[in-house]
Amino acid sequence: MTYSTGDGNLSKSLDQLFCSADLTRETHSQLICLVVLNIVLSVTTFLGNTLILIALHKESSLNPATKLMFRCLLITDLFVGLMSEPLIVVNWISVVNERWNICRFSYLSSFITGYIFSSVSLLTSTAVSVDRLLALLSGLRYRQVVTTKRTYIALTVFWVVSIVGTSLHFWNYLITVWLSYTGIALCLVTSVFSYTKIFLTLRRHQTQVLDQLHKTQSSQASPLNLTRYRKAVSSALWLQLTLLVCYLPFGVTDALMNHVRLSPSIYIVREFTASLVFFNSSLNPLLYCWKIREVRQAVKDTIRQFCSSVLCE
Repeated sequence: MTYSTGDGNLSKSLDQLFCSADLTRETHSQLICLVVLNIVLSVTTFLGNTLILIALHKESSLNPATKLMFRCLLITDLFVGLMSEPLIVVNWISVVNERWNICRFSYLSSFITGYIFSSVSLLTSTAVSVDRLLALLSGLRYRQVVTTKRTYIALTVFWVVSIVGTSLHFWNYLITVWLSYTGIALCLVTSVFSYTKIFLTLRRHQTQVLDQLHKTQSSQASPLNLTRYRKAVSSALWLQLTLLVCYLPFGVTDALMNHVRLSPSIYIVREFTASLVFFNSSLNPLLYCWKIREVRQAVKDTIRQFCSSVLCE
């Protein structure tokens, strides 16, 4: 895959293009700002997601399958902070210092890890929306339909598909691009359908569901708690919308690169939108604390225990 650099007929592969003085010589000050910003984001991403993972481990009231999907989201965000962000920081520093060999290696490494983790996050977020729909439609059969084993299998498939799709970049970059566009479209359609179906079902059958709750109170199986379910749907929807807002500018910029001549200004816009994608990984732990009461309480308890142990020492 080659792109025009705007200086006649010259065209290069992505790693050569983004690691050349022709495109980057006017962007050094902006890249330094991005380096500082992403170092901060990397630290907050690591600390925030580690804290939520510890809190989720202690939290026992959440459904195990749902908790497993949240853990997958947290792990991908954690890996972004540990791998993708440090690699892109190295890439920008190497651009500023014109270390082009390091630049190409760090760009490819950041691209590969970023696409894998982003793909898994998107697929898992979509799975959460389907999980919430199944919780509503399956009722008392939900725990038989959505089991921990099936969730493990689905998440494993997500990782395999993401790794294989990203690896195709080495054969033909276009395949990876079109796979990502197709996957994004399918995930968005699935999520929109799931949340629309949830909204319409709740609106149409609210009275019937409440009646069913009263009738099944003596049943051994636990009925769907409508208030708690709505909170769970709200949490999942906020995570999905935040992911969309953070990823959309980068997707649009990346798509436009195929249709416009590249320039330093377009390059730096792309790098800023990439930072917005990384910011999503720092933002998610705050959403967990804000929207999920059990996680918020577990985080408070974890911080209290840590502070107590530090004071005791």
